[in-house]
Amino acid sequence: PPKVESDRVRSPPHSCAGLDSLPPPQNLKVHLYNAQQALRWDPVTLRNDTRPVFYQVQYRYSTSNNWYDVNKRDSSVDCTNLSSTECDFTANSLSKGFPRQFNISLRVRTKLEGLVSPWVTAPWFEHYRNATIGPPENIWVTPEEGSLIIRFSSPFDVPASVAFFSYYVYYWEKAGIQQVTRPFRNNFITLNDLKPLRVYCFQVKAELFLVKENISRSGHLSNISCSETTADASTRLQQVILIAVGTFLLLSVVVGACLFLVLKFRGLVKYWFHAPPSIPVQIEEYLKDPAQPILDALDKDSSPRDDAWDSVSIVSFPENDREAVLQSTLTQSTGPSHQPVDGAHSADVAADVSVRV
Repeated sequence: PPKVESDRVRSPPHSCAGLDSLPPPQNLKVHLYNAQQALRWDPVTLRNDTRPVFYQVQYRYSTSNNWYDVNKRDSSVDCTNLSSTECDFTANSLSKGFPRQFNISLRVRTKLEGLVSPWVTAPWFEHYRNATIGPPENIWVTPEEGSLIIRFSSPFDVPASVAFFSYYVYYWEKAGIQQVTRPFRNNFITLNDLKPLRVYCFQVKAELFLVKENISRSGHLSNISCSETTADASTRLQQVILIAVGTFLLLSVVVGACLFLVLKFRGLVKYWFHAPPSIPVQIEEYLKDPAQPILDALDKDSSPRDDAWDSVSIVSFPENDREAVLQSTLTQSTGPSHQPVDGAHSADVAADVSVRV
């Protein structure tokens, strides 16, 4: 980067009417969070002057005495003429900021037309030593039988030759005692020996280790996440048995209740489900026309095949009443009949008459 020869630029006389000097920025803060690098400060205000002021930022390495401007040619970020009170060295994907294993010093001053303020220098920093390590990102949990599989990504990328992340998982059964895993370097872990069908909560923390310096930086815990473990084979069998027994008991209760109600309100049930009585069609037709003989009305629309006949034998009756009885019987009978044997000279005559019933 081009060298800046002088640390202070003197303003020409009478460059800004009414102003002899500019106040420098105050409260410089170097913001280092994960891979982010930024310098922030409080805004400068001028008395009796509403014109906006601008700021210029420079940097240098601990191995050099020269200061350099932060411009797009060298760092893809331009902080030579800022109107805001922040210089973000990692503002875009093209700018990765300063090397994280180097000591960096920053300074800033105020500018207004041809007038400048004294430089104000921020403390030295090394990113890996001074950065705040955030929690792991993109945390994803998969419930299993009595276990939880937790996956995540690192807070930011680090070269393996310089540093690496180690992780811890703090977990506990809901309303239970907290436990912590041993440190591990993979981006996933399986929490085993958990109770099935229980809710477990957990937090993940990253810790940054510097290889050469053999020092570490502990990170922040992630937000609390909770998940329920699934059932194992024995638990599922117990669930099936409980469901079957519960279903059987429920059906038994329902059937018993229905039977009890039917027995208790049997008369009412019969009244609801029994068909109302009706008059046979033949009798109904006879009642409409009482003039026709009752036997003719009953024989109407009946099938001869369905007729049932009984044989009645007249064993003996007085001779005077014999022909009257036979005549009356034959008149009402429509089926086949057997005529009585001619034996008028005998006092006792037997006759067979077939009568339908």
